[in-house]
Amino acid sequence: MSSATLDAAKSAGIAAVTGIIVQPYLFFDGKCEEAFAFYQQAVEAKEIMRMRFGDSPEQCEGFDKINNDKIMHMAFRIGATEIYASDGMCENLHKFEGFSLAITTPNDEKTREYFNNLAAGGEITMPLAKTFWSSSYGMLKDKFGVAWMVMTAPSQQ
Repeated sequence: MSSATLDAAKSAGIAAVTGIIVQPYLFFDGKCEEAFAFYQQAVEAKEIMRMRFGDSPEQCEGFDKINNDKIMHMAFRIGATEIYASDGMCENLHKFEGFSLAITTPNDEKTREYFNNLAAGGEITMPLAKTFWSSSYGMLKDKFGVAWMVMTAPSQQ
């Protein structure tokens, strides 16, 4: 866990005194750089760090077949959440199944913006609509196959 993650958790009011944080780690099977550029535009992702396979001080088993320019590890932040990502082994085997990333925004305008941005080139599985828990909620798979639930935070009234 990076100190940046711990600092973000503390500033977000998360009880991170234990030092335990669960973070998503996404493997984009050779498209990590493209995916990050998409998330920069779509949801204002901010890069924390990036390491290419060619930057590794050690030769790891199986990595000799991977282009040195591919991403071995990167970290980026969306809001207060730090996400890890990699190109992985570039074997065209990735599937994002059994989970969704949930993103909560402060208002319906930002929810609509993020939803539409993430849906570009992807598939809407539930259009944005009012629900009993959110004034605007929708589900989609982005063009990389990552499932998202995008919603507006409940009003504090």
